[in-house]
Amino acid sequence: MFDALSESLESAWKKLRGQDKITSSNIKPALQEVRRALLSADVNLQVVKNFIADVEQAAQGAEVISGVSPDQQFIKIVNDELVKVMGESNVPLAQAETPPTVVLMAGLQGTGKTTATAKLALYLRKQERSALMVGTDVYRPAAIDQLKTLGEQIEVPVFEMGTEANPVEVAQKGIEQGKAEGIDTVIIDTAGRLQIDQDMMGELSAIKNAVSPHEVLLVVDAMTGQEAASLTETFHQEVGVTGAILTKLDGDTRGGAALSVRQVSGQPIKFIGVGEKVEALQPFYPERMASRILGMGDVVSLVEKAQEEIDMADAEAMQAKMLEARFDFNDFLKQMRLLKNMGSFGSVMKMIPGMNKLSGADLEKGESQLKRTEAMINSMTTEEREQPELLAKSPSRRRRVGKGSGHQEKDVSKLVEDFRKMRSMMQSMGQGQMGMPGMGGGGLGGMLGGGDMGGQPQPGFRQPPGTGKKKKKKKKKKKGFGEL
Repeated sequence: MFDALSESLESAWKKLRGQDKITSSNIKPALQEVRRALLSADVNLQVVKNFIADVEQAAQGAEVISGVSPDQQFIKIVNDELVKVMGESNVPLAQAETPPTVVLMAGLQGTGKTTATAKLALYLRKQERSALMVGTDVYRPAAIDQLKTLGEQIEVPVFEMGTEANPVEVAQKGIEQGKAEGIDTVIIDTAGRLQIDQDMMGELSAIKNAVSPHEVLLVVDAMTGQEAASLTETFHQEVGVTGAILTKLDGDTRGGAALSVRQVSGQPIKFIGVGEKVEALQPFYPERMASRILGMGDVVSLVEKAQEEIDMADAEAMQAKMLEARFDFNDFLKQMRLLKNMGSFGSVMKMIPGMNKLSGADLEKGESQLKRTEAMINSMTTEEREQPELLAKSPSRRRRVGKGSGHQEKDVSKLVEDFRKMRSMMQSMGQGQMGMPGMGGGGLGGMLGGGDMGGQPQPGFRQPPGTGKKKKKKKKKKKGFGEL
């Protein structure tokens, strides 16, 4: 997401490096790079023109700040303007004073509307708001079945009346059931079309008039670029939408939709879909998105993702084990699975500051390293996982583990040695330096920095075991941990 845009914007910062201050002459080349980057990202032309004008005005009027270089100051200005373009702040989902809150989902066919309905229902459930999904798409084959399957998966009830029922009646009866059961939010999944037509708009308007929803959310595919903004504008004019959900932001999108929707349509982006999993829906925060676009990561979202997966009691116990060097391969495996639950390896890495420069090959290499490590740990006995020293002392054990996981003895030796170093490092760290439990520099977080995956280790993140280059030492190697 936004990789190409982030890289293009970097060339703009370079134009100002080495300058004493921002001037009307030296800012022009930088602005040209920003303009080129935004147009390449498929941002709406008028949005680009207004954005460049605002950045130029802000840059020329900016006071020189002591200790801040012109390129850093320019990045800050661009960041602030990006946030303004995307809406400045998160616009939360409406909540009716008297339940249920009614949310009407709209959109073209193929945008992921039904899946977005289930994602929103799961998001609300995590917010301790009960939900009921209502299936009114009586036209698309298996649409209602898909909603029911998703409902079972996320444990959210689905109201439907079959494919012969009238969509307006289904919506009304669904809300009646929601009221009867004391449901907090009723989400109505409507029919989509391959293109906007009068029948589609007519039915949508009829449902809206019948149920008076508190929210009308348009689900748009971010892959369509600035067309997503035009689509939001058209739907708003015809039906009246209160916000948008941008889906497929984890795909090969150039980012134009995220930067164009609010400005072109006047309606806020309320949520973004960042993966195929039902859990992959996030509230849209303009400031976090601006940070991602500028390659600065998104630590806040990373922490929130981790907190959803981490049981704090387990985390405290894990931290104690780390500090006392009782951390074993079972704990290591648990942290690896935590990372998997947080999303794709690539999506998690891109939230870490400084990791935006990792190429697809780097990410693939890192992911395969985790898979190799997991395979070797799974080939260990329960005793070996709990006591890594057994493997360190026994070449035959290491050979057996290597054979069982499809690797060589030297690979297992390296894993055990890296684990020893990591455990030793964790023991020497003070509790105040551990960072967030389960994601700190010592645990699996230690596998997420620098090394073979993108050059220098990033601030705040330790190198992955076995990925850093070994420094040449003049001193003789000390024997230890079984002489691997």
